[in-house]
Amino acid sequence: MTRLTIGKLARRLFPTLLLASTLSRALPLRTTTYSSPTPSPTVPYASDDPNFPLWHAGSDIDPTGRRGKLGANVLGPQNVPLELQNPDLLAPPTTDYGDIPNAKWPFDLSHNRLQTGGWARQQNVNNLPIAKGLAAVDMRLEPGAIRELHWHNTAEWAYVLKGSAQITTVTAEGQNYLATVPKGSLWYFPSGQPHSIQATDDDPEGTEFLLVFDDGSFSEDSTFLLTDWLAHVPKEVLAKNFHTNQGAFDHIPSEQLYIFPGSVPADDQQPPTSPQGYSPVPFTFDFASVKPTPLAGGTVKIADSRNFQVAKKIAVAEVTVEPGSMRELHWHPQEDEWTYFMEGQARMTLFAASGNARTFDYQAGDIAYIPASYGHYIENTGNTTLQFLEVLKTDVFKDISLNQWLALTPPELVKAHLQLSDETIAHLSKTKPVVVAPQ
Repeated sequence: MTRLTIGKLARRLFPTLLLASTLSRALPLRTTTYSSPTPSPTVPYASDDPNFPLWHAGSDIDPTGRRGKLGANVLGPQNVPLELQNPDLLAPPTTDYGDIPNAKWPFDLSHNRLQTGGWARQQNVNNLPIAKGLAAVDMRLEPGAIRELHWHNTAEWAYVLKGSAQITTVTAEGQNYLATVPKGSLWYFPSGQPHSIQATDDDPEGTEFLLVFDDGSFSEDSTFLLTDWLAHVPKEVLAKNFHTNQGAFDHIPSEQLYIFPGSVPADDQQPPTSPQGYSPVPFTFDFASVKPTPLAGGTVKIADSRNFQVAKKIAVAEVTVEPGSMRELHWHPQEDEWTYFMEGQARMTLFAASGNARTFDYQAGDIAYIPASYGHYIENTGNTTLQFLEVLKTDVFKDISLNQWLALTPPELVKAHLQLSDETIAHLSKTKPVVVAPQ
């Protein structure tokens, strides 16, 4: 188009454009109201993909590393029994992400120290590196067998799994204490306090118990033992210390005894009379007689310094969870958790912030470890009652319930984060469910 033609077209259109401009100033504008768009997330909605365990320990299958369209079968050698026990490692939920250290250790994989009269096996940071705050020992004594007089540079907390044990101790003030601890009950010794443990014959097989220590690097092989010490002190020094002749020590052991056979202690055994008196503070607690609190889907009972005064560094909740139920989503604000599974099957997902999450499966005899502040739940994945000990490195048992936190937060805030309906928010619990039953 030529420059002349463009000029003619502009002159013809100018009156029309001028009229339109005038009318737009003279006439009121007509407006249209639009409803605001439905809020959309700043990130995609969480997936609805099912993430149930794909098999269990009793399944008659060859496990495969496949979940839905993800993964593939296993072409190399397989340890099928191990894979059957850990479905969420070989075929993890799609909600797992990132990297979390292993949080499962079966006592069955611990080296067992065999002695005449019993045995002991331990778990510490050497076999479960995530467990920096707590370590444990599983110990077995035949009737009359003695875990020799000793002490530790950590506190010792104990739970009797079977049978009963007679314990003795002497405090720094010279007060002594003796008691028999039955199945399901506890003892506790502060750091450095000397003590002994001996199996009774209340059960014809003797006793087995758990020991938990408030240091993940604790080693049962580094205990301060009476016989080990005296074997490394010159006998003339022993004679001088005890104001006796050197020959009195001709038959002391040349090395530690650790666990050794002994005569079954009398039921009415009494300690020697101390000029300083008998300890007014008990070092045992009849936890077995504490009535559990019934919950929707299970029970719970707690022992800490509020009802077991001497237990200043370790607390416990004994929890049962019925099939289909779960220990609710929660965390412990400052306390590491050492969990021991006594009955049933379970799974647990640890959330470690920054998107890191990993799911583990547990059976009776397994240990779980959860560092402080890690979000988690414990779900019963079997068809029998799940029973476990939730042991915390603290004087008072504390946890924060996700359900209660949201229920006690202004609803507008909760809705802004999660887009929950008013009905769902109203259904949140302002008291801790602890254990939740299936719908």
